[in-house]
Amino acid sequence: MAAYDDIIANIPISDLAGRLGVDEATARQAVDEALPALLGGMGANAQDPAGAASLERAVQQHPPSLFAGGVNLDEVDADDGDKIVHNVFGANTDRVVQTLGSQGKADTGLIAKLLPILAPIVLSFLAGQFAKGQAKSAPQADASSGSEGSGGGIGDLLGGLLGGGGSGAAGGGIGDLLGGLLGGSGSGGNGGSGGGLGDLLGGLLGGGKR
Repeated sequence: MAAYDDIIANIPISDLAGRLGVDEATARQAVDEALPALLGGMGANAQDPAGAASLERAVQQHPPSLFAGGVNLDEVDADDGDKIVHNVFGANTDRVVQTLGSQGKADTGLIAKLLPILAPIVLSFLAGQFAKGQAKSAPQADASSGSEGSGGGIGDLLGGLLGGGGSGAAGGGIGDLLGGLLGGSGSGGNGGSGGGLGDLLGGLLGGGKR
């Protein structure tokens, strides 16, 4: 789970807890519930070429500097984050928040406040990873490969993060964490694994902006 751990390691949980008005353990638990859903929603959208193009544009508008070297929460634009969350989940946003809040240990209000904080952080992380991927592929394909998510695009990047591609994710990648969340929507799905969040969120992911 290197990618997931990398994201977590750069989030100041103590500062986040203070901003949310909860203790650190509760803040970390909420992140562990909200972050997979956010990544899963992005991954589900990226399976569609138009969704991948929309997500790629959003990533390119968020510099990796926010994430690099550790996140300063004062630099996180929660209003921008709220727009990102609604672009990811679309009309299902409220239902996703309610489902996470009702089934997890973090309540709905906490999830609703947390998602807009996490969203810009995730896009900044993806921007850094995307830039690295583009730099690696540049010698082989001089021209940009467009926004369809192929050949190093955002779809491939998220595929790796979700355990569907390289990234050393085999056997313990974020795909294992997201397997239940994603249900049958693409990442090798472990089904709902016994009625977990996969059964509840599977149909809600991927409803975002195209």
